[in-house]
Amino acid sequence: MAEERASATATRPVDAAANAQAQQMRVRWDDTNMKSSYANVCNVASTREEVVLLFGINQAWHAGQKEIPVQLTDRIIVSPHAAKRLSILLDNVLREYESRFGSLPDPRTGG
Repeated sequence: MAEERASATATRPVDAAANAQAQQMRVRWDDTNMKSSYANVCNVASTREEVVLLFGINQAWHAGQKEIPVQLTDRIIVSPHAAKRLSILLDNVLREYESRFGSLPDPRTGG
């Protein structure tokens, strides 16, 4: 019985008024609790349920150091879906940046 109810709900057509209301929604950005941080290092790890971004500052001020200290400052945890959207947004921003200011070197190839 519960399966039948779920199936009927899943196949119900979308209400036109609800669809129109969704199209008129605005996002209001509330930055009252926002903080800003600088990072020149980022590391990423993931599991099936989340993507973890670690941000920090490279503390190696002298060339030839045997150990590079990185002071981690922020951890951002997002869903894989949000990570995919972030990847697309960053790709678009970098494409626009390079069209204005020239190509950035590829850190994977060193050039």
